[in-house]
Amino acid sequence: MNRPLTCPFAQPALVLDPTGRSRGAETAELIARGPVSPVDVLGVRAWSVSDPELLESLLKDPRIAKNAPLHWPDYEAVAAGWPLALWVAARNMSTTDADHHRRLRRLVSGVLTPRRVAAMAGRVEGMTAGLLDRVAAAGADGAPVDLRRLLARALPILVVSDLLGLPEELREDFGRYVEGVFDTTLSPERSQANSVALYTVIAELVAGLRERPGDDMTSLLISARDTEGDGGALTEDELLDTVMLVVAAGYETTVNLIDHTVALLLAHPDQLDLVRAGKADWDDAVEEALRLESPLAHVPMRYALADLDLPGGVTVHRGEPVLASYGAAGRHPDRYGADAAEFDVTREAKDHLAFGHGPHFCLGAPLARLEARTAVRALFERFPRLALVPGTVLEPVDSLISNGHRALPVLLDGDGAGAGAGGDGGDEGGVR
Repeated sequence: MNRPLTCPFAQPALVLDPTGRSRGAETAELIARGPVSPVDVLGVRAWSVSDPELLESLLKDPRIAKNAPLHWPDYEAVAAGWPLALWVAARNMSTTDADHHRRLRRLVSGVLTPRRVAAMAGRVEGMTAGLLDRVAAAGADGAPVDLRRLLARALPILVVSDLLGLPEELREDFGRYVEGVFDTTLSPERSQANSVALYTVIAELVAGLRERPGDDMTSLLISARDTEGDGGALTEDELLDTVMLVVAAGYETTVNLIDHTVALLLAHPDQLDLVRAGKADWDDAVEEALRLESPLAHVPMRYALADLDLPGGVTVHRGEPVLASYGAAGRHPDRYGADAAEFDVTREAKDHLAFGHGPHFCLGAPLARLEARTAVRALFERFPRLALVPGTVLEPVDSLISNGHRALPVLLDGDGAGAGAGGDGGDEGGVR
C-alpha cells in the first residue's frame, strides 16, 4: 500500500497474521531476524523493533514521533483505506507528541493519580466479589464457565464505567465496539463502521454528562473543554478521542492481562503452588504474565524524524513507520535468558515493556495491575480446585495487536483436570 522500506537485506517483510494464530511463530521469527526487521502490517510496511534494549531506547528517543499527519509521508493515502486508520488518525495523547502530548496527558493524569487508584481498591474488590458470585452460579452444576466473559471481560468494563461515568445501558456496546478496534480481520469498511458506532456511543456519553455531570473523568474533561473553550484545554475532537483512548487502553489490555494470568497459572500448577506456598506472590504472577504475554503484541505506529542507523546494519529513513513489538521484546533471550519463553513466577528479571516506556508510558498501568492482582487472587482463593476444561485449546482473538483468548473455559471444581490441557492455537506445546 505504501512505499517499500529501504532495506539492505534480501530479507522480505514478514507479513503479520491478522488472525493472531501465527503469533508464536512470528515472535520467534522476529527475534531470529535481529533487532529491527521489515514487516507488513495489513498492507503497510514498517520496521518492527523486537529487541528490548533497542526498543526501550527508541521509545524515549526524540527522533521517533507519533504524530502521523505531520511525520508520515504516506498518511493521507494510507489512512483512507487502512483497517487500522483509527490507530493513527485519532487525536489523543497516544498519537501526539511534545506540547500536545503533555497537555492531554496532564488532563488524564490529574484523574489517574496514585492516590485515586489506591482509593479504588475497595471498589475493585467489591466488583470482583460480585462477579465471582455470578461465576459460582454459572458453574454450580459442574458446567464449564467462560472466565474470559464472566471475569476478565466483565471487571474492566465495570472499572472503566466507574471511571468514565458510563451508564449501564451503554456498557455492552462500548465493550463490543472497543473489541472491534482491535480486530484486525475486519475489512476497511467494517472497521470504519465500527469506529463510527464507537464514537456515536462516546458522543452519547458526553452529551449525557454535559447535562448531568458527575465525579468522573469524562465530566472533568468536559468541564476543561467547556470552561476554556476552543483555545483552552482541549478541542471537542480531542475530548472524544481521549475518552476513546481511556476506554480502549483501560479495557482491552486489562481483559487480556487477567485472561493470560489465569490461563498461565492453570496451565502451570507448579507455579500456582509457588504462589500459594508464599515463595512468590500474586504480583509476581501478574508481572510475569505481562512479560511473557504482553496484552498488546504490537502497537502501531511511530515515525522516524531523521535517518536512524540502527543495529544490524539497518537504516530507518525519515518518515518510515516503526512498530513497537512488545510481544517479542518480552520473550527476548538476550534480556531474559534461554528460558525466556517459560512462565516462571520466581524470575528475578521482572522488568518488561508491556506498558510501554518513556513519555508515552501507560498512565493506566497501576489501575490495570490493581484489577489483575485483585481478580486473580480472589478467583483462586474462592475456587481452589479451579481447572481448565480438559482438552481445551485456547484460541486467540482475531488480532495481530491484541493478545488474548476468545474464551477461557474452566471447571470450578476441576480437581486438577486442567493440567496438560491443550494450547492457545498460537503456539505448539500448550498454554504458554
